Amino acid sequence: MPYKVLVVDDSSFFRRRVTDIINKDPQLEVVDVAVNGQEAVDKAATIKPDVITMDIEMPVLNGIDAVKKIMAQSPTAILMFSSLTHQGAKATLDALEAGALDFLPKKFSDIAKDSEEAGSLLRQRVSQLARKRGFLRKPKEPIQRATRPTRSTPPLKVNLSNDAASTSSKKDVLSSKGVTKSSGKEYKLLAIGTSTGGPVALQKILTQFDQNFPLPIVMVQHMPAAFTSAFAKRLDSLCKVTVKEASDGDLLKPGCAYLAPGGRQMIISGTESAPKLKIIDDDSPKITFKPSVDISFGSAAKVFSGKVLAVILTGMGSDGKEGSRMLKAKGATIWSQDEQSCVVYGMPQAVDKAGLSQQSLSLDVMASSMCKEIGNG
Repeated sequence: MPYKVLVVDDSSFFRRRVTDIINKDPQLEVVDVAVNGQEAVDKAATIKPDVITMDIEMPVLNGIDAVKKIMAQSPTAILMFSSLTHQGAKATLDALEAGALDFLPKKFSDIAKDSEEAGSLLRQRVSQLARKRGFLRKPKEPIQRATRPTRSTPPLKVNLSNDAASTSSKKDVLSSKGVTKSSGKEYKLLAIGTSTGGPVALQKILTQFDQNFPLPIVMVQHMPAAFTSAFAKRLDSLCKVTVKEASDGDLLKPGCAYLAPGGRQMIISGTESAPKLKIIDDDSPKITFKPSVDISFGSAAKVFSGKVLAVILTGMGSDGKEGSRMLKAKGATIWSQDEQSCVVYGMPQAVDKAGLSQQSLSLDVMASSMCKEIGNG
């Protein structure tokens, strides 16, 4: 049977457009539509769709509040449509906090060169989320943590269950238990790459680090240019480590996390003792992702050689595989997030299948394992 999709938008034109695109995939079927958030809540409970596509600005009940109610009453995989503005970025992060799993720009020309490519991307995202329905659960209460500034922004809640991990293999055992002691390696950098599901995963990890975290952290999250600044500020308001959107010329300092700016490439340069960042424009049609995990990881291999702990988190595609290959060739340590705790097991799977990952870990134990491995736990 095809996966059932509920399309929610107050625009009849957009509802028809999304419906036509999704129904081109024989594995997907739009079974109903809703014109406002309250109708979406009601239909989610009765229809029980596998995926909901949700607008943010709607009458009666907006998309964010609708997501909150749906996740509390009948948890469902939700894909948000967002505008690529500062306000749109904030609203999208609020929707992820409420329980949505992914987002796409509502203006399709912002994500693809033509309508066919945009339609293919939408169908791919919906299909991926449909497969995660069995792992959804009601949101937990936000984890209260002491942070440097006064918290003014709620944390993103994790809505994926990690309880499904088995212990039938060595990797599954590692996934559930995590790292118990350091390998004794020397590290100079923690590098993290992620895409779909990454905002939740990054927040869960970074909020567990102490202010005296001994390494600089570089993070590559596939995200539009309008979103990375808002996301970095949100993380900074929640974390003990300093979090900022990376700028050209930034010196890499311990206890500081640098988020690659959307639409550009982040390159580690300088020397091991005086590393810094270059932020460059990239108009190359050969590079799909801007920022790209492969590019940032590859540059880290040149500067830090094997003194890098590199981690590939949840995300669609295979970005990060070649960068991880370059790092591992220099002796770096490569970890990946396990399938059970991923929103999309694409990027970690690519690294795992290539034989590059030394540990496959659940998101629940990732931060504590990182701290133990670098001698900070």
